[in-house]
Amino acid sequence: MNRAFAVVLLSAALLAAAGCAVQGSRFVRVYTPPDEAVIYVYRPYSYAGSLLDPPVTCGRETARIGPGGYYAFVVPARHVVCTVQGAEATDEVEIDPQPRVHYLKEEIGWGLLRGHPHLNPMDADKANVEIQTCCVQQP
Repeated sequence: MNRAFAVVLLSAALLAAAGCAVQGSRFVRVYTPPDEAVIYVYRPYSYAGSLLDPPVTCGRETARIGPGGYYAFVVPARHVVCTVQGAEATDEVEIDPQPRVHYLKEEIGWGLLRGHPHLNPMDADKANVEIQTCCVQQP
């Protein structure tokens, strides 16, 4: 019994140390032409809700972002709505065209039966620090 516990504990420690639960390269900035904007949606690793990956939609593109992952949505530089759809709740954020780079932090809060996803607009300085620990989510 102690050996099984040690294996589980070691596995959890390795996962936490790795920082990325998703497979992909570390954060790389995306450059866009003047008529487009980029919306980085990132989800720092957290055990809470780690088994959930609700769909996030910005404009016409959708991605499922796992814990420790991020996705760069390249959208036209105009009013865009980003949504995250959970089993029990939906969250929505409206993005204005200026500035051309936006950061949304996806968090999974506790719900009655399942986690509730949230999209939180983030300050660029704080987001740049947090997103460095994330890996790109492959669609």
